[in-house]
Amino acid sequence: MGSPDFRVGGRIFATLAMQDRGFGNLMLSSELQEMLIAEAPDVFLPVAGGWGRMGATHIRLAEASPQQLLKGLQLAWNLRLEKNIKPKRRKKS
Repeated sequence: MGSPDFRVGGRIFATLAMQDRGFGNLMLSSELQEMLIAEAPDVFLPVAGGWGRMGATHIRLAEASPQQLLKGLQLAWNLRLEKNIKPKRRKKS
């Protein structure tokens, strides 16, 4: 979509779609999102709207320490990897 993105198994786990506003985006679960926001509310916040309610999370790039950035990327990468490995449900005919 014209912005740098990071993928595992062809699926996005992080983007720089809002880098011009100072944000990176992490594709997390709601639970992981809540954990990161509780740990560092000045660094992590939900993306507005439905994406955010499903776990999409902004990371404030200028405020994030290298450790916070690495942790967010590792969590998003691991989640995407787990989702890629899970067997897909077959639709009933």
